[in-house]
Amino acid sequence: MSLSLNRCNGLRECELNTQGLAPKDPCFGTYKYYTTNYICIPAGLQFFYLHVENGKIQINTANYGRTDKTTCSEGRPSEQLQNTNCYSPNALAPVSKRCNGLRECELNTQGLAPKDPCFGTYKYYTTNYICIPAETSVTCHGGYSYLKCENGKIQINTANYGRTDKTTCSEGRPSEQLQNTNCYSPNALAPVCNGLESCEVFATHTVFTDPCFGIYKYLCASFSQGKAHK
Repeated sequence: MSLSLNRCNGLRECELNTQGLAPKDPCFGTYKYYTTNYICIPAGLQFFYLHVENGKIQINTANYGRTDKTTCSEGRPSEQLQNTNCYSPNALAPVSKRCNGLRECELNTQGLAPKDPCFGTYKYYTTNYICIPAETSVTCHGGYSYLKCENGKIQINTANYGRTDKTTCSEGRPSEQLQNTNCYSPNALAPVCNGLESCEVFATHTVFTDPCFGIYKYLCASFSQGKAHK
């Protein structure tokens, strides 16, 4: 999905070679096809979309103005492209406020910059951002896992109750309880914690199914901050 978004969003038309769009075969032996749902946004409305796979958005720089003569120049008269020293010092704050800490962020550019930094020049938004690794919580069997987001809702990236290595939560455990490192109970937390500001879960097979009897298990969750719904 992210490849389609990156290659097509904001264009009038978009052609994609489906080969390589999906890195993994979801159902070997079945003849598959792509389905894509999209909408047309009127040209007068300008949106931009930021997205990271596993982690949180951190805005580094943002500008509303013009710093070269080629970006967003198609169809514009020459006199609207000459000022390449056009900066809006107030552009960073509103973008950071709305997007920092989220996995995805869609902004309507209308009204983001309160003042016109260079009247008569055709302007555009540029945003530079990085992906901050998602927070990870590891809770040994019998303990409580506590997840919390300061400004938003919990979005579970991955969660497993089981065992995937021999070292995590291994202290004092007999060797035979650590041998199975292919022990998975996937999507363990999503239905319990997604959409909450905080979430406390008891890491035990009375809460989750026991995916590997006799193995000492732990709950490992990677999560980030999703959109706060008002």
